[in-house]
Parts: sequence; structure tokens; C-alpha cells
Amino acid sequence: MTTTIDSDQKLHLVFGGELEDVSGVRFRDIKDLDIVGIFPDYASAQTAWRSKAQATVDSAQTRYFIVHLHRLLEP
Repeated sequence: MTTTIDSDQKLHLVFGGELEDVSGVRFRDIKDLDIVGIFPDYASAQTAWRSKAQATVDSAQTRYFIVHLHRLLEP
């Protein structure tokens, strides 16, 4: 059985939270992660990421990330 990924679906996950140290990517408490959502393309994921990042600009320890889910799903 062969699995194929629809090339029109480039899923992206946006999430973030407070880091233990700004020089790394270890979260202070993973139970408090903010899962913003899964988006159908990079442009909409970037819009959501930018909104969250700008809303938390005063918190130096808080970071948001975009994960390219479609890359993880490709065989």
C-alpha cells in the first residue's frame, strides 16, 4: 500500500510558549503550550504566527514556531 500526500495540502502547525532560556528551545512548561492551530498553507500559518509573536513582544521568553507538517507526512 502506497501513501501519497495531496500536493495542494501543505499543512503547517503554529504553536508557542514560554522558554526556559531564550538561547534554546526548551519550554518552561509544556502543559502551557499555546497551540494556535493547523493551517492549509505557509502564508496563513505565517499570518497567525506573526499575530501571536507581535502580541507577545513584551515577553522576551515567549516564542512561537511554524512546523511544516507536510514535510513530516511525506514518505
